Amino acid sequence: MLPTMRIPAGVWHLVKEAARHLLRRPVVGVVAAARCSDGRWLLVQRSDTGQWAMPGGTVEWGETLQQAIVRELREEAGVEQVRLEDLAGVYSDPGRDMRFHAVTVVVHATVEPPTRGPANSVEIGAVRLFAEDELPSTLSHGMTVMLSDARARRLTWE
Repeated sequence: MLPTMRIPAGVWHLVKEAARHLLRRPVVGVVAAARCSDGRWLLVQRSDTGQWAMPGGTVEWGETLQQAIVRELREEAGVEQVRLEDLAGVYSDPGRDMRFHAVTVVVHATVEPPTRGPANSVEIGAVRLFAEDELPSTLSHGMTVMLSDARARRLTWE
């Protein structure tokens, strides 16, 4: 039997990011326009930019969009109870994300407040619920328009 070798998660993440650039194909992601039943919006503070963003991420091999967003809400925001709702929009402008060409599917979701912090504090610095009048004016990674469209219930497809 051959010995197994574990690759540290940080190294694996870097390899995946490099492969995305080398393969030059759009990356599919899913983001939640997530609110609690009291109307507060769930946002995460990204460690790379220091800005707030809607929780979400890339779809992993073998995952559906629904599985990916439930996983991302759990990992990034500590949310265990999620009710996925309707499509909020699909965003594909190649210049929106500085890291790679992302095709992002945004879905409305109702969530219970987070029960714990983010799983990876290197990626996510904080999680917070925002009332309508407390929302940041600018979000990270081109998500300002996404959240504006979701708040207006304006289905967007680009």
